[in-house]
Amino acid sequence: MNDGRLVAHQARFDLRTFVRDPTATFFTLALPVIFLVLFVSIFGSQTLESGVETTTYYVPGIVALALVSATFVNLAISLTQQRESGVLKKVRGTPLPPWIFIAGRVVTAVVVGLAMAGVLVAIGRLFYGVALPGTAAAGFLVALVLGAAAFSALGIAVTAVVPTEAAAPAVANAITLPLFFISGIFVPAESIPDWLVSIADVFPVKPLNDSLFVAFDPATSGLGLAWGDLAVLAAWGVAGAVVAARGFRWIPRRG
Repeated sequence: MNDGRLVAHQARFDLRTFVRDPTATFFTLALPVIFLVLFVSIFGSQTLESGVETTTYYVPGIVALALVSATFVNLAISLTQQRESGVLKKVRGTPLPPWIFIAGRVVTAVVVGLAMAGVLVAIGRLFYGVALPGTAAAGFLVALVLGAAAFSALGIAVTAVVPTEAAAPAVANAITLPLFFISGIFVPAESIPDWLVSIADVFPVKPLNDSLFVAFDPATSGLGLAWGDLAVLAAWGVAGAVVAARGFRWIPRRG
């Protein structure tokens, strides 16, 4: 069996395992839909100072949240749990190449994230009348793929600093929740103090959110490629990959 088939086989196994985990399924699949419905129901009748309706604003924002949850949060928690329970140590001792195992996990996370993006965009269109990206669809897809890759790398990288299985959810949420707030996911960026926006610009969540929003912004022309935001995402992805390659552990930290 060639490497491509091995990765696909591992990804199918990981996907089945993910679907059978009710906690992962709820937080990764159901929660973004709940957030979208809640925010649009509460703020949907409003129009931002930029002239964009809040329904249009929140669809790409919740897509960004779903993508980060499916990749960064999911990988950070699940890989730490598997490391501390000894699963990774056992995998390391099998004939399966280590990179195949990691690639399978990443493919699963990316597929789930992209599928959730499609579901949320469809809900926005069917129930709230949010227009689908036209010529800017190319920029939307590039941002999705690059964001999924970058946050997958960062999710693997952060396992290097998570000490225990119990600490993994706390660390993942402590990193992502503040960034969601200051990056305009929950609160429109125009309502956030400038100094917080400046901080958010440095981290990858806001560039992901902004690059996805460009595709839905009625003022956008062309392919909708937000080059500056995409460059920040790419830089974080490269940094995450370097840290992951150097710091990822297969052996439990305990004892």
